[in-house]
Amino acid sequence: MKKSTIIFFTVVLGILCNAQDFKTKRGIVSLDGVHVAKISNKSNIYTFMDLGETPMYTMEFVDKSVVDSVRDSYIKLNRVYNRDKTIELDYISPSAFSGEEKSAVYTSIKGLKVIDNKGINVKNLDEIFKNVPKRKLDSKTKDAYTTRSKIDKLNIEVNKVGEIISNGVPVGYFTNLPVSFGSEDTITDKTFIDIEVYDAKSKYIGRYITTTKQIKTANGKIFTLYREMSGRAALLKFPTYKSIAERMAIMDPSFIKVQEKVIVGDVVKGNGEK
Repeated sequence: MKKSTIIFFTVVLGILCNAQDFKTKRGIVSLDGVHVAKISNKSNIYTFMDLGETPMYTMEFVDKSVVDSVRDSYIKLNRVYNRDKTIELDYISPSAFSGEEKSAVYTSIKGLKVIDNKGINVKNLDEIFKNVPKRKLDSKTKDAYTTRSKIDKLNIEVNKVGEIISNGVPVGYFTNLPVSFGSEDTITDKTFIDIEVYDAKSKYIGRYITTTKQIKTANGKIFTLYREMSGRAALLKFPTYKSIAERMAIMDPSFIKVQEKVIVGDVVKGNGEK
């Protein structure tokens, strides 16, 4: 028998020997046919218990929009005896079609290794909280969080007359607003009149093209705010006025800068204005 063939069978045999068959039925987690833990679900929070039904830790699945069409999915892990400390971790699933419960059990066994053939491994569980593993975010998600941080610092709001406010200071306004405009409304009308954005000095910044759901700045940059998606990660097809102002500020950094409020006498000014 060739050496390469021997190595191949050795690897396959090692995988088969180390493979663990897990099942969850009626709230009981079994590993290689042996009951090792129990699990319950309430309000999408999964509680893992020992076989005596003593709660040990909880796992909550989070799926949120970071910015635009980028979403982030992760779990929040909590030790039952220390509710004040919750950590955010990546999770793994046995397949793309696995539900949350199966992913929770699979992550506990394969990812975090807090459940083994002896039950819930408290030592490993405590070690995770002492040395929290870093999340492995892809570059797209990292960039989205960077953008989100910049947006949050601007603290943008749109008032009832279409004025754009950043950290309490007027910085621009919308034009071509519909008669039924509301600052919290989503833009659903596909009109041929684009909604335009100007800064506080009436300088044209850009526009939202209602027919294509695109933002185009004065210097020609184009960005599609929302793309329709299916499944759990479905997004709103239409943007809010606030989201348009936020994206415009990112595409054109000269539009809105972080307002540094200072107090002059009894009057609060923005950017040191006197």
